[in-house]
Amino acid sequence: MNVFDLFCGTGGFSKGLENSDKASFEVVFGIDLLNASVETFKLNHKGAVGLAKDIRTVRRHEVESMTGIKKGALDVLVGGPPCQGFSSIRPFRSTNDDDPRNSLFEEYASFVNYFRPKIFILENVVGLATHKKGITLEIMQQCFHDLGYETDWRLMNAAHFGVPQKRERFVMIGVERGAIPSFPKPTHSYNGSTIGYKDRSRILEPVENDLFEEANLTPAISTMEAIGDLPPIKSGESGIEYLSKPSSEYQKNRRKKNKELKLHIATQHSEKMLEIIRHSGKNIHCIPKHLITSGFSSCYSRLDADEPAVTITVNFVHPASNRCIHPKLNRALTPREGARLQSFDDNFEFFGSRTQITKQIGNAVPPLLGRALAHSIAEIM
Repeated sequence: MNVFDLFCGTGGFSKGLENSDKASFEVVFGIDLLNASVETFKLNHKGAVGLAKDIRTVRRHEVESMTGIKKGALDVLVGGPPCQGFSSIRPFRSTNDDDPRNSLFEEYASFVNYFRPKIFILENVVGLATHKKGITLEIMQQCFHDLGYETDWRLMNAAHFGVPQKRERFVMIGVERGAIPSFPKPTHSYNGSTIGYKDRSRILEPVENDLFEEANLTPAISTMEAIGDLPPIKSGESGIEYLSKPSSEYQKNRRKKNKELKLHIATQHSEKMLEIIRHSGKNIHCIPKHLITSGFSSCYSRLDADEPAVTITVNFVHPASNRCIHPKLNRALTPREGARLQSFDDNFEFFGSRTQITKQIGNAVPPLLGRALAHSIAEIM
């Protein structure tokens, strides 16, 4: 099945589709505003066309010419329009693909209308479910209904699908009228707190009253299960080779047959920061008041060794960011550790400076979440 990836970033979502063992996917097109992200996308999708452009400046017929995918021949379209555009979403005015007034969501909808994919998946922040008291979401679903698609949506926690991270995302699946959207069943159990949404049926989690189902799920992958085999380097140090064998199935699956360890480079912390880190615990209140002046409760905080990580942000190599200090070592996470917590395989290639790569990792959709959704696509098709 051919795939278009809009607002693709690194292409982690679509890489997850390609890694599926339930169906065969080929990513043929990706577009993102950031050049470094698109270069990463192209490194990992060798046969795909990758464009580093504002999607509002690219015409659909141009994409058709570049890819050879005609109207009606696209199988799957995925992507997450940036959430900054929610406030400008209005009832879909037209299907004109040359309208400069289009919001980024409307650009996504215009791709759906032009190429008529059999299935589309729109992922985003969980806040989309409640934006403008649900009105934004109603407008989006009505738009797709008018285009001839049935839609359904859920709030998904990546920890339920083998990702060692409590990352929650909004996921909408659209299918051609007559088909029925379906979502994957959780493969892992996680009993921690989740997003507080009033309609619990919208939260995709193990069925509470099905004890048999939950008892047969694998426990959620913990932080150390994900990164515990990586060399225990200190602040400012680098690790360029594996020093031990994988100690978990997750580590083994991420390494595959990879021999060269890349991006395991620790931030060089100042002496004052190292003192702060030595005091770090679950939240900022573990830090003596004279060492810091301000910060959110999750700043300067250490990850739990035996729990999935909290959501990785774009600044996870800096201790002042959201809970990103190593569970056992006195430093922030390395880019490689962040990539592991996002479920990237160790042989996934990243393009750009360390700062650019860190942001790419933090912004990515975990490939294992994409792989789980690939199973749903296979079932629907």
